[in-house]
Amino acid sequence: MMCMSESSKLHKEHALGKLVFAIYICSTSRFRQMEKGEAVSDLSGELIQTLIQASGHTVLFKKIILDDKVMIAQAFKDCLSVADLDVIIFSGGTGVVSSDVTIEAVLPLLEKTLPGFGEFFRRLSFDEIGSSAVLSRAIAGVAASKAFFCIPGSINAVKTAVEKLILPEVLHIVKHARE
Repeated sequence: MMCMSESSKLHKEHALGKLVFAIYICSTSRFRQMEKGEAVSDLSGELIQTLIQASGHTVLFKKIILDDKVMIAQAFKDCLSVADLDVIIFSGGTGVVSSDVTIEAVLPLLEKTLPGFGEFFRRLSFDEIGSSAVLSRAIAGVAASKAFFCIPGSINAVKTAVEKLILPEVLHIVKHARE
């Protein structure tokens, strides 16, 4: 059984109520399908949105973008100027192939990182998928009083990250990011 410190309990009790999220799906193949006017299946994005809304939070928008450093960095920067936006999730483009650049685009823009997020994500993933969890790249951090998360795009990874890490701690993270 997990034990939460008294200060963590107090911080969570005094954290904000409901937050506003933005979701970016970083997928070159899906983006190209959209450009061609083809139907796009976005199960991971839909799951993220459903989980966030089911927890009482709001999704301001969900967009599919290229897995491209310039486009991802621009999306990050655009979010900084949206006053009512609290949390931004980038899903996909976190693998180890050369075209996976979400982490490389977001990491230099964060003011502070939360290394524990990636560490715990990989730990939880190890319990589910075994040693291939070492290939999972996930990061979290803050910038301009907002929380940013980069998570893999698979359904299982989304479910693990959102249900077990993001939603349980996001109010706490945003509270501190605003201090």
